Amino acid sequence: MPSKILKLNAILFLTMAGIFIIDQNIKMLFVDGFRYYTECIDLILVYNRGVAFSMLSFLDEWLKYIQLILVFGVLIYIINLKKLCFALPAGLLMGGALSNIYDRFIHGGVVDMVYWHCGFDFAVFNFADVMIDVAVVWFLILNFKPKLCKS
Repeated sequence: MPSKILKLNAILFLTMAGIFIIDQNIKMLFVDGFRYYTECIDLILVYNRGVAFSMLSFLDEWLKYIQLILVFGVLIYIINLKKLCFALPAGLLMGGALSNIYDRFIHGGVVDMVYWHCGFDFAVFNFADVMIDVAVVWFLILNFKPKLCKS
C-alpha cells in the first residue's frame, strides 16, 4: 500500500511541476516581448485580473488567496482519495492553477496570450488554462465512467 501512495504522490507532484515549469516558460516569452499575429489567432500579452472572462476581478487581492485555499483543498482531497487514476489529471489541474496563482503574485494578474478571433472573438487564454480544462474533462469522464478507474 505505501508504494501505491508513493506512486500517486510522484505522478501528482511531477505532473504538477512539469505543467508549472512549461507554462511559466511560455509566459516568460510574452512578458519579454514576443508577439505573433495571424488572421485567426494572435499571440499577445494580456494580464487577466479575474478568472475566466475576467469574472470575479472585483475580488482584487483576495482572489489569489481564495484560489490558493481551493487548490490546497483539491490537493488534500486527491491525496486522501488514494486513487491512482486521479493523480495525472489532478497534477494537470494543480500545475495550471498554481502557475496562474503565481502570476497573480508576481505580475498582479494572470499572463494570458492566445487570442482566438476567427469567426468570433474568444477569451484570451494560456497553456495553464488548457491544462485545467483537460483535467476537468478527465475528472468528469472518471466520475461518470467509474470502470475506467480500477484503483
